[in-house]
Amino acid sequence: MCGALLLGLVCGAVARMLIPGDAFRSMSGPMSWLVSIGLGLLGAVVGYLIFTVVFGIGDTDIFDWGGLLSASIGTLIVVPIASWLLRRMARRST
Repeated sequence: MCGALLLGLVCGAVARMLIPGDAFRSMSGPMSWLVSIGLGLLGAVVGYLIFTVVFGIGDTDIFDWGGLLSASIGTLIVVPIASWLLRRMARRST
């Protein structure tokens, strides 16, 4: 459990640093940490589905440090999609 949270935090923080102008830039403090963990965990699931289920590469553990690369790639896919959805929902509510 702790390993999964750390994996999510690392992948989420790295992806948010690499992607310019994401919708989560204005967040700070605990909310920013929670968003990074959530995006990283979701990215780990996406990376697992892409590499293990579709391509058959890797092991069967979703949230382990061996899947750091696939989790990072999955998070790099998730962050722009989540930013787009957040901006679209914000536009609708105004």
